[in-house]
Amino acid sequence: MSQSLLNHRSDEGFTLLEVLVALTILVIGMAALALLSARMMSGGNQSKYMNLAASLTSEKLEDLNRWDSDDPQICVPTGSTSVGSLTSDVVQTTTCSAGASASVNYFDDVTLANVNGAVSETVSSTSAGNTVYTTTTHAPDGSIQTSTSPTPPAAATFHRRWIIEADAPVNGVRRVTVLVTLLDSSVKPPVTFQMSLVRP
Repeated sequence: MSQSLLNHRSDEGFTLLEVLVALTILVIGMAALALLSARMMSGGNQSKYMNLAASLTSEKLEDLNRWDSDDPQICVPTGSTSVGSLTSDVVQTTTCSAGASASVNYFDDVTLANVNGAVSETVSSTSAGNTVYTTTTHAPDGSIQTSTSPTPPAAATFHRRWIIEADAPVNGVRRVTVLVTLLDSSVKPPVTFQMSLVRP
């Protein structure tokens, strides 16, 4: 009878050990699942911003491609190899070989917003030393409204810089490169997107 009681007590101890092992495995599994979920949310957030940065890069390249080759927005002055910069904000007076001259911003800030289904894009520009913010709003009914203001939006979303290089990659053409950077430093790793086009 004492042998039977001893076997019964050792079975209970073994069951408690099994429960502790199972709980440990469950806690480790739940922690791994939480980590995976957090990484998926972070990756999804970064993917969203990367997609927006790619769209803004393409939009700026299309905008720069529509200018005539002798317009200060896109020309490279005689004797220069490039205008603009991807590493700093540049505002300069550009004079083309045909004689056209203008003060050109080779950077801007872009703020995107979605309010009640209306999507708005605010782009900064500098004119005579003053910064102006132009907002284009696309309403759900298809109407488009544009307004300007000297007051900046609450927070810029993206910063764009571009450079125009003469005779690159071959003589007689210009390479236009646009770099878009997300200004929200909480998104890790940082979001940047760069794209180039070659035009005459």
